[in-house]
Amino acid sequence: MGNQFKTAALLAALSGLLIAIGYYVIGGPMGLIIGIGFAAVTNLVSWYQSDKIALAAYRAQPVTEAEAPGLYRMVERLSQRANIPTPGVYIVPSSGANAFATGRDPEHAAVAVTQGILNALTEEELEGVIAHELTHIINRDTLTQAVSATVAGAISFVAQMASYSLWFGGGRDSDRGGNVLGTILTITLAPLAATVIQLAISRTREFSADAGAAKLTGNPRALASALQRLESNARQIPMDANPAFEPLLIINPFSGNFLSNLFRTHPSTEQRVKALLKIEQKRFRAI
Repeated sequence: MGNQFKTAALLAALSGLLIAIGYYVIGGPMGLIIGIGFAAVTNLVSWYQSDKIALAAYRAQPVTEAEAPGLYRMVERLSQRANIPTPGVYIVPSSGANAFATGRDPEHAAVAVTQGILNALTEEELEGVIAHELTHIINRDTLTQAVSATVAGAISFVAQMASYSLWFGGGRDSDRGGNVLGTILTITLAPLAATVIQLAISRTREFSADAGAAKLTGNPRALASALQRLESNARQIPMDANPAFEPLLIINPFSGNFLSNLFRTHPSTEQRVKALLKIEQKRFRAI
């Protein structure tokens, strides 16, 4: 229920931005109506189709047990241990090492890994990553992540269209229903506001998913090792990722610029590793 409330609150906040864009860019009652209509359509699409949109954004391809037996059986084994249906298994054709899960609930979920992560990690490390993603599914994080990514992407798209309207349409005066100042503020602030809203709900979920993975595998050190290896790989081979969908990934696909580090959607790898090693220490003390 907690994540369902967060998802509803997130939709409300991001929808408010879409409605504001309609009001300030188009102007007047008509702009408000268009903004409400666009927000309603975006909400419906993000709720029911966000998983497909996320998979398409990363060009993820479904694989069967025959095509990727080791990966498929690992996902199946951990899903049985977690007592959830086996999600769809996908591979992303990227040399960058990363992974994500998506879907509105455990019955409509998918786990995707890059080709790079299959080459970079040991079996134990990959198991920790898969368990992390399955925990996101169990906690219903995947719905919140995918919905936020879809709506934030829509906001960025509309803001981009607004910029084209401003530059190529020459702007419109207030008597004709336009608001040039509102359009400029929309172009600059709307994508930033959408990102900030995403950040507000994104970082804490990663600690929870890490802890869930440690419990599911009984091997927190393996996930800690995987995270360190993935960060090193991401610095060497940055993954081409749509900014709106970065929160889905297990680790930030580093681009190396200041803004990408300022608006990280994940806690630092160092913090996550420390938390996992603390879990391991508690397990040993309990034995």
